[in-house]
Amino acid sequence: MNNILTDRHNRKHTYLRISLTERCNLRCTYCMPEGGVALSPKSHIMSFDEIYTIAKTFADNGVTKIRLTGGEPLIRKDITVLLKKLASLPVELAITTNAVSVDRFIDTFKAYGIQNINVSLDSLDADKFKQITRRNYFDKVYYNILLLVKNGFNVKLNAVLIKGFNDNEIIDFINLTKKLAINIRFIEFMPFDGNKWDMKKMVSYNEIMNVVNTSFSEDKVNRIQDAPNDTSKNYKIEGYRGSFAIISSVTNPFCDSCNRLRLTANGQIKNCLFSAKESDLLTPLREGKAIEPIIQNAIKTKLKIRGGMDTIEKLQKPELHTKNRNMTTIGG
Repeated sequence: MNNILTDRHNRKHTYLRISLTERCNLRCTYCMPEGGVALSPKSHIMSFDEIYTIAKTFADNGVTKIRLTGGEPLIRKDITVLLKKLASLPVELAITTNAVSVDRFIDTFKAYGIQNINVSLDSLDADKFKQITRRNYFDKVYYNILLLVKNGFNVKLNAVLIKGFNDNEIIDFINLTKKLAINIRFIEFMPFDGNKWDMKKMVSYNEIMNVVNTSFSEDKVNRIQDAPNDTSKNYKIEGYRGSFAIISSVTNPFCDSCNRLRLTANGQIKNCLFSAKESDLLTPLREGKAIEPIIQNAIKTKLKIRGGMDTIEKLQKPELHTKNRNMTTIGG
């Protein structure tokens, strides 16, 4: 059972993203289908003890970082108990949130050593925010982002760019980093079930950089060092406190250095965000069986690039990407 987290392409998986719930208090269009989603029955969702047991198994086998996602992880009623249990593991604990209720958890994050917080924010315009999230929480979210920065957290803002909607805000987002020590991450629009993905809606890495280079002189745009296994290409404007990055999963996949796995709220392990294939860990766990062989097999069968969609042409075939879950039930 040695090296159960290493796949056939010699990629070592040290980063586990755990979805705590399929539920969310926003309804973002790129994440959740317009008609909503069929949620798993409550009995199919992992309890905090089951989450801890699975997380510990991964930590015992080499995972060094766990990020909690959703849905919206902070709406889970036992979130504080769960954070306390997971904080006892020898891993870096991080969280991705929409920040609607972050103000209630500042002290909790500090108590359990959660320093790295990613916030989903796709527009700096309140009307656009309401349009894409189908909720009127912009002022609260923006206040909570500033609260996180004020309290010394490492904050990354994730913005999914959609052509004709928020691509005219690229420079506005970057200008936030002039005075705020945050990292803005522009994410290429990716295909999932129910999000009406169209290649024509996507704003590519090259298009983003063209906008940047038109607005800032070449000597002001500095390429900075990416972290090991980073999904993003990172930049900093000379003299600005923060930085910005681009996650180009579609036009420049980073699969060669992928070290990520995903555990859905109903206990399925996904070895790739783009893959429709899943492996059930929750059922055998409840039956008292060892889950390590299932984890090992899931990782050994991981494909080299984007769940087998190794070309743009394959990515554009709906019969391939619509077999996958929608993003809200995968986990951000």
